[in-house]
Amino acid sequence: MVLNTTQPYASLLLPGESLPEDLTTAASTPLRLGPGLFLSHDPSNPAILPQKAGRLQNLAPNSYYINSSQKRYVPAVGESVIAQVTGKHVEGYKLDVGSAHPAQLDALAFEGATKKNRPMLNIGSLVYARVTLANKDMEPELECIDPTTGKSGGFGELVSGYIFSVSLPLCRRLLLPNPPVLLALAGQVAFEIAVGVNGRIWVKSGDAGTTIAVVEAVRRSEFLRESEVGRMVKEVLAGRASTRIGEAVS
Repeated sequence: MVLNTTQPYASLLLPGESLPEDLTTAASTPLRLGPGLFLSHDPSNPAILPQKAGRLQNLAPNSYYINSSQKRYVPAVGESVIAQVTGKHVEGYKLDVGSAHPAQLDALAFEGATKKNRPMLNIGSLVYARVTLANKDMEPELECIDPTTGKSGGFGELVSGYIFSVSLPLCRRLLLPNPPVLLALAGQVAFEIAVGVNGRIWVKSGDAGTTIAVVEAVRRSEFLRESEVGRMVKEVLAGRASTRIGEAVS
């Protein structure tokens, strides 16, 4: 059983509720289930069922998850998170990812790291990492390597910049291909951004005004229609320009 990728996913699903019939087919293409979905163990009637209330969404071809409004992050293998170092030990680091348990990061889980040459993180350092192990009632494990290339792939320590928190659903939407608010901002200002599905976003730009504008635009985009995002971004950036003019005059 697979999901029909041609259908829009606007249906709100409840735990244990069957997926809409028009979203399933009899094909046997490999399917990857993300957070909130599981395959029932009934051999006579295998079915994909939601574990929590939310909307069915796809992050990549044949990869689906339930986008819900949960408050606490629940780690899942393969997800990108922004973590903060809270402790150090001989083999690596303990980090906070906003879940029920602290995460573990091996000191060698970086591109090119060896026992003699490895990154030295401090308490409070921020890291963009990928979840490699996530089991219930166990501490999740992280790494700063892209498994497809063996390189850092953007993972690693986040130096300087500004970090802020948003809802988990907004973070997941920002990680979908071509998020409207980030595309609109990128066409107007230069900035770096890292989005963690654990509700944390890191932004870095050439000046504080731009950083503040990016943060405000991202937050305001959460409850806007796609057609409204472009106008909102222009308003936010116009306010930033007005503030700069006022500062120069004074």
